[in-house]
Amino acid sequence: MKRREWKSRTKRDLMIEVWEHLDCETVGARELEAVTEAVRERFGEGAVESPAVVARLLADEGAELRHAEVLDADARWRTQDPYEAMFRNVLKFSTFDEAAVSIRRLDNLRRQFQRKGDREGLRLVRETVLKGKRRAQMIARNAAVNERKRDEKAEI
Repeated sequence: MKRREWKSRTKRDLMIEVWEHLDCETVGARELEAVTEAVRERFGEGAVESPAVVARLLADEGAELRHAEVLDADARWRTQDPYEAMFRNVLKFSTFDEAAVSIRRLDNLRRQFQRKGDREGLRLVRETVLKGKRRAQMIARNAAVNERKRDEKAEI
């Protein structure tokens, strides 16, 4: 797709705008790549989502997915991401023990990336830590969750 000026201000809105601009009945690898490229150009590499995430968003907006292509595109994308395996399932906060293990793993990754001068790895560690913190805070504030669990999450 040739470069154009998009109106959307958020990543989510941009994904939808690009899909609507493509004016396609179904979404597969080619369409997902076009959306991803627009996000990369507008917001940078760190804003790029997996093809599965993009496909889910577009499906929620009414797109019909070519599932085999989506799965293939997502599998290819995941094998290209050198960080994916390192961060897979790193956030586990169901218990204090799991939280302690997660914090140690993230700290080990942080030290490893710092030694190597890997700024992208450090950014991903920060992003993951903040995601975990937000999740714990959200649960701690949720009145529907039992008090003991809320207290645990507040401490984490």
